[in-house]
Amino acid sequence: MSKPFEFGGLHHLALVCKDMQRTVDFYTNILGMNLNKGFDLDGGYGQHFFFDMGDGQELAFFWFNDAGSAKPGVASAANLAASGKGTITSAHGSMNHLAFSVSKDKIDGYREELVSRGVDCSEVVNHDDVITGDEKRTSDMPTEKTWLRSFYFFDPDGIMLEFCATLSKGVQVADLPVNEKGIKANGQLITGTV
Repeated sequence: MSKPFEFGGLHHLALVCKDMQRTVDFYTNILGMNLNKGFDLDGGYGQHFFFDMGDGQELAFFWFNDAGSAKPGVASAANLAASGKGTITSAHGSMNHLAFSVSKDKIDGYREELVSRGVDCSEVVNHDDVITGDEKRTSDMPTEKTWLRSFYFFDPDGIMLEFCATLSKGVQVADLPVNEKGIKANGQLITGTV
């Protein structure tokens, strides 16, 4: 069956920041991205900036003079993933986090570099490719079952970012999706629900 659209990956993701100057500083000086373009919006109500993520993909930010304040736990994740400080729940229609693909050989060094630059990062998490309920989804060290390795941190506006390295392709399997009440099509609740 032919697919109706051919996607070439992510072109750009547009987020909203509180302080464009602080955002430019973080993404260029801390993360080392190139700033490709930045401009004032017609009518004077904001700005739009684009950062190079590589391979023709960009991360964009708006600054609006009438934007509402951030609401962690509603419009974004309230806690850093893998921090042990609480859930990473965010509201329907929100963006929970943005993951950048990085080399598996460099992920530990990248975390050390960000920490040395004053960025609070989670530990590196080894995401194992296992069947739900059979084994833990994470391990302390990479094993033959490790699918992804990643760590998480917040940008200055509280947007959760992830550096993620793929170690293996993983098994193409998915649990049954749940409805809005957390019930699967077969009547079961999600794992861990009482």
